[in-house]
This record gives sequence, structure tokens and C-alpha cells, in this order.
Amino acid sequence: MAAKPIYKVTFMNQGKVYEIYAQTVTHGNLFGFIEVEKLIFDARSSVVVDPSEERIKTEFSGVKRTYLPLHSVLRIDEVEKQGISKITDAEGGNVTQFPVPMFTPPGEGGHGGAGDK
Repeated sequence: MAAKPIYKVTFMNQGKVYEIYAQTVTHGNLFGFIEVEKLIFDARSSVVVDPSEERIKTEFSGVKRTYLPLHSVLRIDEVEKQGISKITDAEGGNVTQFPVPMFTPPGEGGHGGAGDK
């Protein structure tokens, strides 16, 4: 039997880029959100402590499942082995992408909405 897949999820949150690892990633039941559960953090027993990894462990301590807005997710990769979860500064200054709508409302000028014919 094959080993359970591991997913690396990269997303933006408050001007920072987060990289987390999880065993389950789905579209979930909430429209416009990605459901990430069974988060994995490195369980090394080394003496050296990585501050960025400790920060993300603290932020997600006690979290069983998290829902990420679809427009904040940069990428989801299925990886062979777990890496180090981390939070880094986003490159490119102080400009943040404006959230785009998930669908175009029906009516004047709209194409592709639920009420279009």
C-alpha cells in the first residue's frame, strides 16, 4: 500500500508567504475556500531550533482544520517528503493583489453568472 500523500500549501496572509504541510487538502464545503487538515510539523529531536518554524507551529497550535480563501492560495504541491514549514516576507514591496470575485454576477455586462442564458 502506498504511503499517504503529503501536500505543501503555499498561501499569502497579511503580506507574508506561509508554507505549511498537510495530509489532506480538499475544496471543502465552504464556497471559495480550500480545506486543509491534518497539518504536519517537523518532529525532529534536534537541539537547533528554527525560529520561523517555531513561529508557524505556535500560530497553528491546536488547529485541527483550517480554511484558506481560494484567492490567497498561491500553490498546492504533492511532495514526496515533508519540508520545513515557514513564514517569509513577500517579495516585491508593499503592493498586495486585490481579491478578485469567484464568479461574475448575472445581468448587464456580466458573463458566466448563474442567471445567464
